[in-house]
Amino acid sequence: MRRKDKEIQDPGLIDRIMAEAQVCRLGLSRDNVPYIVPVAFGYDGRTLYFHTAREGTKLDFIASNPRVCFEVEHDVKVVPNDSAACGWSFSFYSVIGFGTVEELTEPAAKVSALNQVMRHYSHRDWDLNDEAMTKTRLWRIAIERITGKQSKDKIVT
Repeated sequence: MRRKDKEIQDPGLIDRIMAEAQVCRLGLSRDNVPYIVPVAFGYDGRTLYFHTAREGTKLDFIASNPRVCFEVEHDVKVVPNDSAACGWSFSFYSVIGFGTVEELTEPAAKVSALNQVMRHYSHRDWDLNDEAMTKTRLWRIAIERITGKQSKDKIVT
């Protein structure tokens, strides 16, 4: 990271940002064409989970190249500057990670993954019926690298 002064090195803070973020954006590529898509997600500290429909553009990209990047942010605010256009900035926390996507096909693994996603938003587990599980594909990203960044106003000294 170029701005070492903004880098988050505390794994606990990265986990907190992941827990508080509402949307994860996946960066995918196929045939040298990039594609970014927002997804609902769950995170257990080592692995990121998301679900999809049975077919779609993001699945075509994943089938072509399972290497992905993801991004989340939390507590983002515009910081205006009345005296200088280039003085405007953002107050934020963000996390970027890299890994490989793998589809989960074993029923117990799918239920566990979907509950991880649901727990992220509802803070509880759900009884998931077979019909819902057959209509949904579940995926995990084995995180190989993850970094956090924060604006200067967020840095606690």
